[in-house]
Amino acid sequence: MSLIKKNIHNITEELKKNYSQHDGQIRLVAVSKGQNQEKILEALDAGHNIFGENYIQEAIDKQKGLTDYKIEWHFIGPIQSNKCKLIAENFSWVHSVDRIKVANKLNDSLKDKAALNVCIQVNISNEDSKSGLKINETESLAMHINNLNKLTLRGLMAIPSNTSDDEILKNEYKQLKFIYEDLKLKYSTIDTLSMGMSNDYLLAVENGSNLVRIGSKIFGKRA
Repeated sequence: MSLIKKNIHNITEELKKNYSQHDGQIRLVAVSKGQNQEKILEALDAGHNIFGENYIQEAIDKQKGLTDYKIEWHFIGPIQSNKCKLIAENFSWVHSVDRIKVANKLNDSLKDKAALNVCIQVNISNEDSKSGLKINETESLAMHINNLNKLTLRGLMAIPSNTSDDEILKNEYKQLKFIYEDLKLKYSTIDTLSMGMSNDYLLAVENGSNLVRIGSKIFGKRA
């Protein structure tokens, strides 16, 4: 068994132990940014077909060589408004919508194409260096996205503080979970709480996440 295949198996088994805390399955997005096509093929060979990318041109270059595979591509990086058309055309999920302008451009870019699944990125740690909107702005953006005909509002995404302090992380997760549960009561399409990465995914799942984005713990360090 290859190392990547073993890593996916181990993470999947860990997540299964936490399924009982959720209404449904915990989804795993393998973050393949900075990884070559050969590593993605190893993950595909392990039966995994959901991949996350941060940089649009890097992602498109990889996608061109993987057209024979049924892959669900998630865009998880900051969005430049002039890249919205490329993102809308080449991904089925976007986790990092944080502005009305971006939502509008994604929607307008789809035209006759199928609807795009989107998550609102919340700056849960309130750090100026991070993308995402403020907590008190979430409701207005959710309402706006819900009224766009080509976007399907699926949930919320956040990148917590870069800290090893579990109490700080738990507090941030709980804040996002509270907003998520409130929005779920208002919008029937919402079913995804995207939080947790290689260093904190189990803690995130324990505190409500049902989608984790894991890169280095699957693929190793980026080239």
